[in-house]
Amino acid sequence: MDSGEVEIDRRILGRACGRAFVVDDRKELSKMLSRIAKIPLVSSHPEVYEPCDDSFALVDALLADRTNLLQHKPSICMEIGCGSGYVITSLAVMLGHEGFVPYHIATDINPHAIRVTRETMDAHGVYAELVNTDITSGLEKRLAGSVDVLVVNPPYVPTPEDEVGFEGITSAWAGGENGRSVIDKILPAADNLLSEKGWLYMVTLTANKPSEICLEMRKKGYASRIILQRSTEEESLHIIKFWRDSDSQLELNNLNYWSKLVGN
Repeated sequence: MDSGEVEIDRRILGRACGRAFVVDDRKELSKMLSRIAKIPLVSSHPEVYEPCDDSFALVDALLADRTNLLQHKPSICMEIGCGSGYVITSLAVMLGHEGFVPYHIATDINPHAIRVTRETMDAHGVYAELVNTDITSGLEKRLAGSVDVLVVNPPYVPTPEDEVGFEGITSAWAGGENGRSVIDKILPAADNLLSEKGWLYMVTLTANKPSEICLEMRKKGYASRIILQRSTEEESLHIIKFWRDSDSQLELNNLNYWSKLVGN
């Protein structure tokens, strides 16, 4: 939607990409819209997951954290499971206005998603290396310890295990028991990829037990916080940000130590 299509009153209630937000004037709304991918320009394919509430929530979280991202000055930004390309394109757009251009890379197991993402990025004048692979297969050694920003909107919907890994659009949402089958594969891959200053932004559902995910990452030495929470008619979404934190690992080690003493 163009900013010119938004009705102006004392305040503007704008709806971009299916998301409602309130801004104080047309100029501010236009600035916000310029920092994300525009849905009308997104390519599509019947076997590719189209941007929806979870995609919008992830981009909103990145936009809300944009000042920190700019100060972070990431060298490599990556998305696992790029789908339509909306998220990686939005990230490239919002980081591309400040005089430095990170290297962007995105993966997807669905070859149609790779084509759609390429068309989406081309339409916005940004670039990413696109790799047709499962999660990060084949990239582990090349990118180990080098990714500064990793974004993931994983298949998180609880489904029967035999639906996980299907080709086509099913691969975008089928998450197995508790929606965790793919998430639990992504977490160690993320730990391998992230640099010492690396940040991970991940979409989770309440059914995924986000607190357990945070605990698993804590065991690997990561602190975490929910930077955006959004409820829709169908689901409750959490966008969690993870970062390496030695104090988190030390605290966990101390907790384990005292737990063993008490247990004895």
